[in-house]
Amino acid sequence: MALTKLQKNDIVSEVAKLLSESKMTVVANYEGTTVKSLQQLRRDASENGTKIKVVKNRLVIQALKSLDDFKDLDSSALEGMLLYAFNNEDEVSAAQVLKTFSKKNPSMKFVGGISASGEFISADDVNALAGLPSKNQLLAGLIYTLNAPLNSVTGSLSGNLHGLLDGIKEKAQ
Repeated sequence: MALTKLQKNDIVSEVAKLLSESKMTVVANYEGTTVKSLQQLRRDASENGTKIKVVKNRLVIQALKSLDDFKDLDSSALEGMLLYAFNNEDEVSAAQVLKTFSKKNPSMKFVGGISASGEFISADDVNALAGLPSKNQLLAGLIYTLNAPLNSVTGSLSGNLHGLLDGIKEKAQ
């Protein structure tokens, strides 16, 4: 069933909103992937704030042209059966979800990505991004690093205190 002009305009405005809010939009070719697998991908993606959309490429191109930051974007790579993964919380999460999914479904291939600044990123760069730790993992590592000296000082003081108490106990006997 064909979409009406009003429905198409609604889709274009929804995609434009998702593009403008997303820190990174990952584009992947899903040709050969089953509907059941795509439904599982949507469920997995929603757990980390990633939204998966399958939209006609020309509607996405219209949405890109309607936004000031994206109107000069080279959209020549947007061909074929593509899905778009939007994430407005983390630059890496959308790529990680699709990379994890593509391990079980090798028919899924990265086409590229669209950064928040309006640049098209190659598939190799998106694949490299997918290998990076997520924002939460980086924050946990930073907290651990900042906590390490404090834990070391606490351990040293605690060890010296125990040694002092052991010495006093020996002297008292």
